[in-house]
Amino acid sequence: MSHALRAAGSAPPFLSAAHTPVSMLADRLRETGLVTLEGLATRTAVLRFAERIMEITPHQDSDPDGLTNIYDTRRHAQQTGYAGLTSSELAAHTERSGVPQPPRLMLLVCAHPAAQGGECLLTDGQAIHTDLAARQPEALELLSTPRSAFFGGGEGHSGRVFTPHADRVALRLRTDALARWSPFLTPHVPHLLAAIDRHQITLPLALGQGYLLDNTRWLHARHAFTGDRLCWRALGEPRAPLLPLPLGFSLAPATPRPPSPEAVS
Repeated sequence: MSHALRAAGSAPPFLSAAHTPVSMLADRLRETGLVTLEGLATRTAVLRFAERIMEITPHQDSDPDGLTNIYDTRRHAQQTGYAGLTSSELAAHTERSGVPQPPRLMLLVCAHPAAQGGECLLTDGQAIHTDLAARQPEALELLSTPRSAFFGGGEGHSGRVFTPHADRVALRLRTDALARWSPFLTPHVPHLLAAIDRHQITLPLALGQGYLLDNTRWLHARHAFTGDRLCWRALGEPRAPLLPLPLGFSLAPATPRPPSPEAVS
């Protein structure tokens, strides 16, 4: 996150999806991992924009065009892992944390705002990592330890929250019932959640507004809501000229480097 963004505690200004060059979007993603957008008032506009910047990855809940309707289906309230398809609060998480390689990009656009609530909540992994390095270094070390966390049902993914990659760090997280922690890490999870809360950005979305984020750097969440809130979501891998898109985030100056693993998880 840039110093200006961190100091403001708010998201950057919305850019026009139709008039902003993809090269500028690429620069923003490489610098901060987040772009806020406007002017995407129709599903067709969202799909065209998504296809410009990513190879869309189909999801089990997506439509044939690859976009997923995010709304309260009134059918998923009791299903673990489906809070996004209810009107309840959605905890900070990485999209598709339980697969070996989560999609690099996530695009979320508001098609119909909630009557009340439903604000998006975003947290930069770099800010979380820097915070823990200063306040809770033992927690950070354990969160960076291979096989300290398991995300997802069934086969899921055994790994960790912070994974070093050369001079960068990738983030992966969920905290619902499909997350399991090693006994050594469990007492430190509250420190992680507190750091997320300290750096969370609130982003209300009006019709046609949305955000594009690097899913290996940013966590996203949502307040509970009432009314017929509808968002369109696309997941995928970056196209040129977004490539190359470095994984995760660089370490902030003076941040201790995580322990080198014997294998990358």
